[in-house]
Amino acid sequence: MAILAPASFGRLTVPSRAQVRVRVSASANLRTSVDWVKETSSFFEQDKRPIMLFDGVCNLCNGGVKFVRDHDHKRSIRFEALQSEAGKKLLMRSGRAPDDISSVVLVEKDRSYIKSEAVLKIMEYIDLPFPQLAFFLQFAPLFVRDFLYENVANNRYAMFGRSDSCEI
Repeated sequence: MAILAPASFGRLTVPSRAQVRVRVSASANLRTSVDWVKETSSFFEQDKRPIMLFDGVCNLCNGGVKFVRDHDHKRSIRFEALQSEAGKKLLMRSGRAPDDISSVVLVEKDRSYIKSEAVLKIMEYIDLPFPQLAFFLQFAPLFVRDFLYENVANNRYAMFGRSDSCEI
């Protein structure tokens, strides 16, 4: 028995600004349409580096950020907590709810990655041997990688604890 999933399953592509429209309800009577690509374009005007969004109160996530910082000698990745205002805007740019803290997200100028795809993409940006490891891990089926990712992510507070505020 084979399980087939679309090639883009787990990947988010940021369409052109004209295609991205998210309805935000300020009240029951007032609805506005926001172009989140345009709204967040300033994040990539001066600095083209991708932004890693992470759960700022998760000890595992904070440890992951410290690990990436220690192994990113070229400083090719920026960091932002999912709970911050900028993080919420970038989540919406990526097609996710502003309060969704279920996954690490890597936001590039033209594309976003979630779950295991984000982890592999982050590994491509950091120092050796992680890009090579990411190359081999990409051959594992996405549904297997995401299954493992989701099991850790869903139990991260129980396994690693949480802090009162973002440590980064």
